[in-house]
Amino acid sequence: MNTSMLTLSIELPQPPVIGKVSHHSIALSWINEDRKRQDGPPECWTSFSVEQMDTKTDTCKTIYIGYGTHHIAEGLKPSTSYSFRLRVTKPSGEGYLSPAVSVFTTREPFSGRNLHQAVNREDVKGLTIVLQSGMVNVNVHDKMGFTPLMVAAQKGFTSLVEILVKHGADINMRDSAGKDSLMLACYAGHLETVKYLRQCGASWQSQDMDGCTPLHWAVDGGHQPVITYMIQEGCEVDVRDKVSLWTPLMHVSAISGDAAVASILLQAGADVNVRDKAGKTPLMVAVLNNHEELVKLLLDSGADHHIKNEYGAGAADMAKAFERENIMNLLE
Repeated sequence: MNTSMLTLSIELPQPPVIGKVSHHSIALSWINEDRKRQDGPPECWTSFSVEQMDTKTDTCKTIYIGYGTHHIAEGLKPSTSYSFRLRVTKPSGEGYLSPAVSVFTTREPFSGRNLHQAVNREDVKGLTIVLQSGMVNVNVHDKMGFTPLMVAAQKGFTSLVEILVKHGADINMRDSAGKDSLMLACYAGHLETVKYLRQCGASWQSQDMDGCTPLHWAVDGGHQPVITYMIQEGCEVDVRDKVSLWTPLMHVSAISGDAAVASILLQAGADVNVRDKAGKTPLMVAVLNNHEELVKLLLDSGADHHIKNEYGAGAADMAKAFERENIMNLLE
């Protein structure tokens, strides 16, 4: 009995040797003790097959058959246990089966998608883990062209903004339209985020593709606390964009008509009679957009309704052309 057991142990091949393991593959190798016989015809060669075992169903499938001494199992799931055994078939037809060997695939490596998911979920712990792995560029863009810092700034996740900046996030990076993180935070009205980005060196003078500055974007968003803070911190009130030469006050006249926002700008010294590329004033633009309350505020703040644009039309002419009787009464 002992002799039989000894013979069996000698005949049993060693299990496959585990080589490089990734999240989707496992390298396997083994020794061909009959390599010298492969100088002869194939029918004299020892063949090998690798079987992958499924412990749940107690079944196995053959993933390799041949005369080689290595194979890479691919298409595997990350963080999953796999078992393999080697079947050795001698030229005589005798077959021997090795014991099984088990190994776990590694976890899937972190990607930019993981980084953006952590930001969108406001997951401080998850974000920190991804960044500390060193696998992902902190400035990686998402499908919309936003970096993680841009997303965090737009959402007002100041704690995440701090983490990203400390891990090297570039506060000056821009999206396809030229907007940086400060502009996004200003437009969304996240005062604490705006303050932090300023502490990190973000500039009030930065411009997007159209030449709009953070103040233009804060005005478009209508966020009075942010606008007030920006002005207190020395932000230029009458800065112009590059397309129409509009100041932030012109933006109010054209877009929102928000008299409260316009009042902050005027009190800070905004030029009520500034003229754009076509010679229009904030008053003319407010008239064209039927912002009655803003028209009244501009007139009370010294707007000159006698000014003409480059085509010789004034605010009253525009009100008349669009039959804005309520505004015509104010102008008279």
